[in-house]
Amino acid sequence: MRHTTGWFKSSYSAGGSNACVEVRISREGIDVRDSVNPTRSTLAFSDAEWRAFLTTVEDGRR
Repeated sequence: MRHTTGWFKSSYSAGGSNACVEVRISREGIDVRDSVNPTRSTLAFSDAEWRAFLTTVEDGRR
């Protein structure tokens, strides 16, 4: 069982749009789900996997 905080949307998400993902932090890492279908499966990432993802995204912006 993952011990978690509540779900939240990125501050970069469009104001009234539901077309984004939600994230929650757990002791085991990060969980991600579709905000349009929150009852469907979630993706679970370790802290290391999440950091690698963010680094890749940030590197793509440069």
